[in-house]
Amino acid sequence: MKHSFVRSALGLLAFALAGAAAPSHASDKTVSVAVTSIVEHKALDAVRDGVKDELKSAGFEAGKNLKYEFQSAQGNNGTAAQIARKYVGERPDVIVAIATPSAQAVVAASKDIPVVYSAVTDPVAAKLVKGWEASGTNVTGVSDLSPLDKHLALIKRVVPTAKRVGVIYSPGEANSVAIVEALKKAMPAAGLTLVESAAARTVDVASAAQSLVGKVDVIYAPTDNNVMSAFEGIVKVAQQAKIPVVAADTDAVKRGAVAALGLNYYDIGHQTGKIVVRILQGQAPGTIASQTSDNFELHVNPGAAQKQGVTLSDELVKSAQVVIK
Repeated sequence: MKHSFVRSALGLLAFALAGAAAPSHASDKTVSVAVTSIVEHKALDAVRDGVKDELKSAGFEAGKNLKYEFQSAQGNNGTAAQIARKYVGERPDVIVAIATPSAQAVVAASKDIPVVYSAVTDPVAAKLVKGWEASGTNVTGVSDLSPLDKHLALIKRVVPTAKRVGVIYSPGEANSVAIVEALKKAMPAAGLTLVESAAARTVDVASAAQSLVGKVDVIYAPTDNNVMSAFEGIVKVAQQAKIPVVAADTDAVKRGAVAALGLNYYDIGHQTGKIVVRILQGQAPGTIASQTSDNFELHVNPGAAQKQGVTLSDELVKSAQVVIK
């Protein structure tokens, strides 16, 4: 994990230097950007909005010199593949693919149109790129890699006596599987044991949460699109069973998680948009290394904590950037 963040820092430095040398104005020529997301929920919508706003700030505006299109796969991998084929047939200047299934579909469909992925936790495990360095292909992008060690530390701050942590994840999503494998390796050092509960579909999420009752001290919700699309189902179970929920997506705290340490997805959208601008200005995607972000925020919800059977310490609440009242 450390090496990923070192690479991230170096990549961001290279990005800053390249950005300083690149022209900041948009061309008079109309360009086309096609954006797709596996599903619409607040975090992924924020990425989409950040991309579009960054394009506008660089002088690329829809209806003027930008042909912009967005389509959601509505959580369906088959639909994601259909959208990918449609976009490839239209041959836009850049395709932006938000979340792993959509990115995998687009990368599988084209080897020459520039593809910029976003909100993909592990692009290497997802086989979008071979490594974190510049790919030499048509693919680059921004990862939402989570600091699992910090998440485990947060779990211990929320429930100091916790021993068993339940995780709900999608077995068909490469990033979710990679997170579970990383958790298995990281938990023993934190004195924790992982209890897995798979949810293949959005409709399975609540029952996956229910299966953890009596088996875990805390439920951990990773950045999994199925999980986040049906998050309220987890919260309902957690309140009934008095099991606190800690999440990797800060938006989950507004929706009933006790606490979350996560990225600002609108910022990730802006970071993704900057890469798109570089490509529109002539830089090859294969010369741009994959990036991560280290702009993490702690959000807490004391009211949700009470409903889920715990009281947050004053120290934890005071250290949070956002406290939900």
